[in-house]
Amino acid sequence: MNLVIDVGNTKMAIGIYDQDEWQYYWTIQTNTSKTADEYGVLINNLFQFEGLKLEEISGGIISSVVPTIDQCLKTMCQMYFQFTPMFIGPGIKTGLNILYDNPKEVGADRIVNAVAGIHQYDGPLIIVDTGTATTFCYINEKKQYVGGAIAPGMNISMDALYQRASKLPKVETVKAKSVIGKNTIHAMQSGFLYGFVGQIEGIIWRIKKEMGTEPTIIATGEMAKVIGEETKAIDYVDEWLTLKGLQLVYERNYRA
Repeated sequence: MNLVIDVGNTKMAIGIYDQDEWQYYWTIQTNTSKTADEYGVLINNLFQFEGLKLEEISGGIISSVVPTIDQCLKTMCQMYFQFTPMFIGPGIKTGLNILYDNPKEVGADRIVNAVAGIHQYDGPLIIVDTGTATTFCYINEKKQYVGGAIAPGMNISMDALYQRASKLPKVETVKAKSVIGKNTIHAMQSGFLYGFVGQIEGIIWRIKKEMGTEPTIIATGEMAKVIGEETKAIDYVDEWLTLKGLQLVYERNYRA
């Protein structure tokens, strides 16, 4: 069994892959103040709930956009699983041809999303990842990573609205009951959801126009399912695309 971890700024996705199938998925908060022992105990608790044992894990891989937590997770894997995990970074073979001005600037999560997208859906593709930031990645028909766009994420945008507008309450980022809200909370939830739907539709339309193609559109990440239900611009919702890409990269390097 492999342990696969995607570390985002606010959430951490964890998956277990075994015998060509995904067995389990979990999501926990990213917390840079936690120690290796605290993460080890937390993951062990998740394992025990499913009847898994730590010694069943033989290897693993991590993508992280939070460098300050990397050593902690590396130590956790060494202490609790007795292996040193791979990290997406220099020296790791991804098989992805990146056309960015500086390929090193492309985040680990965007790289593995592209790897999984190409493997599962071919090209051309637009991958929309609804995480702390909302990212748009374009992969052309030659399966090359061309570039994309980065916008503020849905949750941090709601937090900013609450923090900067003194009379507005903090509300849950849930699906709005209708576009026209009849009270402040519902109005904020409507603007939040449909504002981001409009943003996603608009950027997808502009990428299509600029590239002159009709790519397959994949949505992934925390809010992908909610967004996918509200627009016809999304062809497929694949909430765990990043973990799938990580497993593919692990296999390419493990067998090399």
